[in-house]
Amino acid sequence: MSQDLSKQVAIVDYGMGNLFSVRHACEQAGLGASITTSCKEILTASAVILPGVGAFGDAMATLERLGLVSVLRDFAASGRPMLGICLGMQLLMTESHEFGRHRGLGIIEGEVVRLRDSAEGNRRLKVPHVGWNRIYQKNQTTSPAGYVVWKGSVLEGLLDGDFMYFVHSFYPRPVDASVVLSPPRYGPIEFCSSLRIGSVFACQFHPERSGTQGLRVYRNLAIAIQNQETERERQNAGTTRSEIRTA
Repeated sequence: MSQDLSKQVAIVDYGMGNLFSVRHACEQAGLGASITTSCKEILTASAVILPGVGAFGDAMATLERLGLVSVLRDFAASGRPMLGICLGMQLLMTESHEFGRHRGLGIIEGEVVRLRDSAEGNRRLKVPHVGWNRIYQKNQTTSPAGYVVWKGSVLEGLLDGDFMYFVHSFYPRPVDASVVLSPPRYGPIEFCSSLRIGSVFACQFHPERSGTQGLRVYRNLAIAIQNQETERERQNAGTTRSEIRTA
């Protein structure tokens, strides 16, 4: 797919993510993407991706030092698409219990908790959870009548039970369970692996490492950007026609 530089994505660089893999996935989806710490570049982007691998407390300290905490909160409030990946997903939450208690960005109310060591039959399941795991839609009986869980999200078009690649020891637990898009299991443990609230999406798995299925996440991000730009143009055109009629 050819790259559309008008759809500029800011990939937040705080030294703790698969930045170049994420940028390559964006380019494969036809998105222009820059790896940046610039507040201005982030605030003026069509979309923001907050990736991450590592410790929650260190990540928040770096975002604070770079002056990006309020910037990311402001961007999330702007209504433009935002995607948190792995640690980036966890940073969106109110707080984490990883190596102590740490405040997060507070964009999504909830906490980050550790996966418990568990067993499946005779097999001991180790933490961290590393490797391929299936993602499933929520039980439809827990969703509003007629609501298709993945429609309009970055998971649209994926099949129930598709595999994604995970590397994590912690996971987010949002206060509002209705924001959860996929609650897969690791042995007996059900956890939140993706969520959506408004234009903010997040996934615990790494779509940039999840092959064709993962690339669909980035293509859906491109569609979300295009839909928003189309709606903005429609509203601007309507405003212009109204001004002409009243002139």
